[in-house]
Amino acid sequence: MSVTIKDVAKRANVAPSTVSRVISDSPLISEKTKRKVHKIMDEMGYQLNYNARILAQKSTKTIGIVMKNSTKESMHNTFFPEVIRGISALCSKYDFSISLTTGESEEEIFNDTVKMVGGKRVDGIIVLYSKKDDKVVPYLIESGIPFVVIGKPLIESGNIMFVDNDNVQAAKEATNYLLNFGHEKIAFIGADTEFEVGEARLNGFLQAMHSKGLDVSDAYIKDTQLDPGHGKQVVAELMDLPEPPTALIIPNDLNALIALTALGERYIKVPEDVSIISFNNSMISEVSNPPLTSVDIQIFQLGYEAGNCLIELINDPDMFKKSVIIPTVIHERSSCTTLKV
Repeated sequence: MSVTIKDVAKRANVAPSTVSRVISDSPLISEKTKRKVHKIMDEMGYQLNYNARILAQKSTKTIGIVMKNSTKESMHNTFFPEVIRGISALCSKYDFSISLTTGESEEEIFNDTVKMVGGKRVDGIIVLYSKKDDKVVPYLIESGIPFVVIGKPLIESGNIMFVDNDNVQAAKEATNYLLNFGHEKIAFIGADTEFEVGEARLNGFLQAMHSKGLDVSDAYIKDTQLDPGHGKQVVAELMDLPEPPTALIIPNDLNALIALTALGERYIKVPEDVSIISFNNSMISEVSNPPLTSVDIQIFQLGYEAGNCLIELINDPDMFKKSVIIPTVIHERSSCTTLKV
C-alpha cells in the first residue's frame, strides 16, 4: 500500500495540512519543520502525486512549443532539436513537461496551438520563429496566455517577451570575415525573408557589402530549402553565372553540407575555389569535409533562456516583458581561405 500524506503527518506529529504546505514549499512553514517532514517522507518512501498536485494548483506543468514547420521537416533542421534540448533542460529543472505542435501545414499548426490554449493543456507557449503575417502570435496576445518568441517579433507591440541573436550583426560579421580574405563576389543563400531571421541576416549581409562600396547582384541572393535537389540547383545557378561567386554565406550547416556536395560533383574545391561560411555550428560543421567555418548562434542557450523567461512569466504574469539577446561567435575551421588573385 502506498504511503499517504496522512501517514507522513502521523509519523512527523504534524497536521496533514502542514505536510501539504511543505510539499508546496510554503513560506508559512519553518525550514526546521520542512527538513523534518522531508526526512520522514524519504524514510517512508513517500511518492509525490504530481497529478493531484497539478489539479490542486490548477496548473498543467506543461509548456507548449509551436514549431516553424511540420515536426518532420523541422527535425531535419539542426536548429530545432537543439533548441528543444535547451527548453527541455530548463523545464526539467522546474518539473515542467513540453508539448509540440504536430500539424503538417501552417493552418494545422495554428489549430494545434488553439487546441493547446483553448483546452487549457499548457501553462504557456514558446513560439520557435518570428514570421510575417503569422496568425499564432496575434492569437496568443488575444488569449492572454503567457508566451515567449524565439526571434524578434514583427508585430507592432513592445509588450512581447522574446529571445534572439542580433542577426543583423551576426551576418555583418560573417560577411566581413569573407571580405577580409579578399572576397568581393559573395553570394547569400537563404534569403527567406518571410521569417524575421532571414530578413535580418540578408540586411546584415547587404549592409556589410555596401559599407565596402560593393554592389550585390540579385543573382547572388538565393533562397533554398532543406532539400538536396533544390540545393544543388541553387549551386548550379550560381556557379554557371558569367562571374560566379568566390564565396558563399549559407544559413545553416545542413544546407552548407548540401552545397559542399553539389560543388564537389562539379569538381569545385572548397576552400581553394570557393569559400563557405555557415550558421549554427552544429556537429555537421565539425564532421563535414572540409570542416565548416560556422557562426555559433548558441542554439541550446536560446532554448534555455526562452524556457526560463516563460516560467518567470507564468509565475508572474504582470512582470516587465524583457528581451534577451544571445551573443554569436564565429568558429573558424577549414572552409574559408584567402582569394587567389
